[in-house]
Amino acid sequence: MLDHLIKGADVVDGTGAPAFVADVGIRDGRIAVVAEPGTVTEEARTGEDATGLVLAPGFVDPHTHYDAQLFWDPYATPSLNHGVTTVAGGNCGFTLAPLHPGRPEDADYTRRMMSKVEGMSLVALEEGAPWTWHSFGEYLDALEGRIAVNAGFMVGHCALRRHVMGPDAVGGQPSPEQLRDMLGLLHEAMDAGAWGLSTTQSATHSDGDGRPVASRHALPAELLALSRAVGEHEGTQIEAIVAGCLDRFSDAEIDLLVEMSTAAGRPLNWNVLTVDAAVPDRVPRQLTASERARKAGGRIVALTMPILTPMNMSLGTFCALNLIPGWGDILKLPVDERIARLRDPGVRARMLRHADSEEAGVFRRLADFGRYVIGDTYAEANDGLTGRVVRDIAAERGQEPFECIVEICAADRLRTVLWPMPPDNDPASWALRAETWQHEDVMLGGSDAGAHLDRMCGAPYTTRFLGDCLRGRGLVGLEAAVRMLTDDPARLFGLRERGRIQEGFHADLVLFDPETIDAGKATLVHDLPGDSPRLDSKAIGVTAVWVNGVEAIRHDAVTGSVPGKVLRSGRDTRTVSTR
Repeated sequence: MLDHLIKGADVVDGTGAPAFVADVGIRDGRIAVVAEPGTVTEEARTGEDATGLVLAPGFVDPHTHYDAQLFWDPYATPSLNHGVTTVAGGNCGFTLAPLHPGRPEDADYTRRMMSKVEGMSLVALEEGAPWTWHSFGEYLDALEGRIAVNAGFMVGHCALRRHVMGPDAVGGQPSPEQLRDMLGLLHEAMDAGAWGLSTTQSATHSDGDGRPVASRHALPAELLALSRAVGEHEGTQIEAIVAGCLDRFSDAEIDLLVEMSTAAGRPLNWNVLTVDAAVPDRVPRQLTASERARKAGGRIVALTMPILTPMNMSLGTFCALNLIPGWGDILKLPVDERIARLRDPGVRARMLRHADSEEAGVFRRLADFGRYVIGDTYAEANDGLTGRVVRDIAAERGQEPFECIVEICAADRLRTVLWPMPPDNDPASWALRAETWQHEDVMLGGSDAGAHLDRMCGAPYTTRFLGDCLRGRGLVGLEAAVRMLTDDPARLFGLRERGRIQEGFHADLVLFDPETIDAGKATLVHDLPGDSPRLDSKAIGVTAVWVNGVEAIRHDAVTGSVPGKVLRSGRDTRTVSTR
């Protein structure tokens, strides 16, 4: 007997093949039958008419930071609401394990680092996760059987370094014995199911003390030794971030990434490839890494987002503005001193020069302050400004745009929410994106879901992208769009029997209305432990989501079931070799 029968759906199977109408039956967590409508004779416990609806494989998000959130939110909201049934975590070199059993202070260091570098609520990290593990395997076991999505995790380089080197991980170099211990920990983590290694050397990644995170101090020899270890395990990968990911790689960075992939014989993915027609040399430069890797026997895959993810900013809390060269030292001052410095015309002039400099890289996108829109305000003096464009307000007041922003924020004691309008929302940039998506080493992703919770909401990229394909720009067809969200990432990670609607595959499915599929506006909610805030987005047009054959979402509401699996390398992933 079938557990559930979905009748008459327009099946888009994930391969890119044309859609077809079929009945799809689920049994014991698998797709048991895909047949012509009305031809299934086996009885089903439950069923539904899906006429006019699209049935697709569950979406795979290749870059998330749900490592902590899954403990207080096993549904990985809002990703699951938007059809994501499998998430890849443990990215950017940051994981919650391993933790040294003899140094309980390491857990506090990790929480503060995650709060700073990934914008997670410190209160939520302290109150929402049990922190009962030491080994990476114990961390995975703590999630087993209590999550609603499928989740796989890289092991973070920073955690490996901290475990072996303690506080010396920041600023120090491992002795030969310590490097052997680090490699041993990595092997142990992959034996337990880690998907591979993640690491960062990005200049934007600092710990809770404001110091460069541990992996930024690693020399190439260490990175290559770890990469070679990855290649000794089945179903593994590498994820790496370097400073050039934000703008353009240096030759040394390309050489390093290529050497890491070839040493492992495994794909290496990085994020995020920013596509902007105003910077025409960026995409060719970034994809040079992929071309060199192919020639050397490796593979480097760039993640890129198919939507423009709105991000809010503030002069009062840590955000991307702090990462502009020359801005961080000012924006970390006490509020009164910060306001005084920001009101100084000379200080503002220097800040603007930094923001528009070559050194600012991709953060130059934030420098057109006239394009900002005012979000939430708090002072009576700012009544009526919410939703207005700064350029218009500045013209009325006879001020320069950045000066205008400073005065508005000062009235709010720097609590004002600012929304920068993206400079690359033009036809030429969208045409370049559509072209870039066709590259064999470009994959959709980079949502950062689970991180930067009150600053951005990238999780709904799946439904927003589909809505844009069906009723907006139409840059790719539905079948290609679904393939990009399902089979492409499933094949990169070597997921076993996932990413397609095919008999025998795991029944990870999303049923949606093609006439309405979309994502709602990002809104601030206070539903994290400690009443901490995050941005959320409603799923529009998603009828249901099944994970391993169990209904997990119905009409944007969780069902309470937790059918997800911790996906472990080797058992749940097969090797995707570059050799």
